[in-house]
Amino acid sequence: MTRMDPAFSRRLAGFLLLVVVVSIGLTGLMVAGSIRHYGWAVGLGLFMAFVLVVGLRVLLLTPLLDLVRRISLAGQDVLAGDEEAARLNALLEEKTRTLQQEIEERKVLEGALKKTKDSLEERVAQRTDDLLRANQHLERDITERDLLEEELRQSQKMEAIGQLAGGIAHDFNNYLTAILGYSNLLLNRLTPGTPDYEDLEQIKLAGERSAALTKQLLAFSRRQVLQFTMLDLNEIVKGMESLLRRLIGEPIRLAFHGDPQLGTVNTDHGQMEQVILNLVVNSRDAMPQGGIITIETQNVELDEIVAGRHTGLTPGSYVMLIVSDTGTGMSGEVKMHLFEPFFTTKPKDKGTGLGLATVFGIIKQSRGHMWVYSEVGRGSTFKICLPRVAKPAAIHKKPDAPQVAGRAKRTETLLLVEDEDPVRHLMERLLKEEGYTVLAAGHGEEALRICADQTLSLHAVITDVVMPGMTGPDLARKIAALRPTVKFLYMSGYTEHAALALGILEGKTAFLQKPFTVEALLQKIREVLDA
Repeated sequence: MTRMDPAFSRRLAGFLLLVVVVSIGLTGLMVAGSIRHYGWAVGLGLFMAFVLVVGLRVLLLTPLLDLVRRISLAGQDVLAGDEEAARLNALLEEKTRTLQQEIEERKVLEGALKKTKDSLEERVAQRTDDLLRANQHLERDITERDLLEEELRQSQKMEAIGQLAGGIAHDFNNYLTAILGYSNLLLNRLTPGTPDYEDLEQIKLAGERSAALTKQLLAFSRRQVLQFTMLDLNEIVKGMESLLRRLIGEPIRLAFHGDPQLGTVNTDHGQMEQVILNLVVNSRDAMPQGGIITIETQNVELDEIVAGRHTGLTPGSYVMLIVSDTGTGMSGEVKMHLFEPFFTTKPKDKGTGLGLATVFGIIKQSRGHMWVYSEVGRGSTFKICLPRVAKPAAIHKKPDAPQVAGRAKRTETLLLVEDEDPVRHLMERLLKEEGYTVLAAGHGEEALRICADQTLSLHAVITDVVMPGMTGPDLARKIAALRPTVKFLYMSGYTEHAALALGILEGKTAFLQKPFTVEALLQKIREVLDA
């Protein structure tokens, strides 16, 4: 049950009491009026008025004052509430500003975070692309490294084969010198047309063919002596064009595209002709049904990237010779053995397997580089790069064939130094028959003992290059110290001596390549003595 407010209860009780008193007063007034007792009625009216005033005061004024008090207190509360509201409003505004500032800062941070995220995603994407490219480059580098390693192994194998071939050719040339020399001696004594003469002719012809084979072996092994000259490859190709057309025959067409601004190279004229000839013959044999052989020349600049793909190739300026055909092409297995001596895919009676090996050796000895591109059924392309030189090429003509020396008797004294007995005996006999006085020695020490005898007149020394104990160039230096006016002629199947090779390249050293004919020997000796 709800409990009544005590103040309200008191006012209600006072109101009821006032009603009772007024009721009694009114009753009294009515009674006094009826009895016409006016004094009593006035007094009673006054008393009722007093009671009414007091009651009304109690009942009305007090609540009214209380209401006023409450209103005043409420006003104060309102005023206090306004201040609190103002304080709260100020606080709210401050919080609002702070919140807006935080929102702005958050927007800035979100923008920066988005930029950072975008930048990070871009960097991740870029890094991913870089890694993909790096992986591709790495795969390509690994492939190129494998190719270079294979090329290096092939080069080392070729070098080993070359050393073997060069050594065999050197020794074989000594024997061929004796065979050809004695054949010439016997032919000079026999009558042409007789059976013995014809037999010796066949022996000599076989010796000459063998000499050609050993020359190819020496070219492959890079131990032949080259006469370096400033050359224009365009002029060489043009000079051979008619010969090449006759060589390849009718079913095959030959095209030549030469660079009119082609630079010059420093190499051997005859050997470069041999290179072009061998490459054209190789292309011809790859096109039994006919086709096109194209020869091109051009100036090229090789950068580090291109040079790095080939062992030993350095960046720089080169002249490139390109020989391509539309023939049968080659498999990868064939290309691996292509430049090895005696390797051939032709029938036994169609080739010796030395053509491309000879080309390889000549180019390497000319400080050049060579590689081949070929696929089965798509033809082959051989590319040769030779260092380009700044000096313009002089008009170079092939050297004329040596003139046969006259048979007039000679009076000079020659010192012959040769460790191979058959060769030494043959040369001693030939030179003596020509009228020279010959002093023969089998090695360097014996030659020095002869030179030490100052009573002997000596005009020239003919010495082999490679001999046991003392090489020809070493012997020449010691003899020159004893006899400064003596002239020298070197001979060998090949030369490995750096000083001699340098002298030949500069044209300051007289040299005779084994095997040689009697005429070539006598011609060279006269050139040395008459120089």
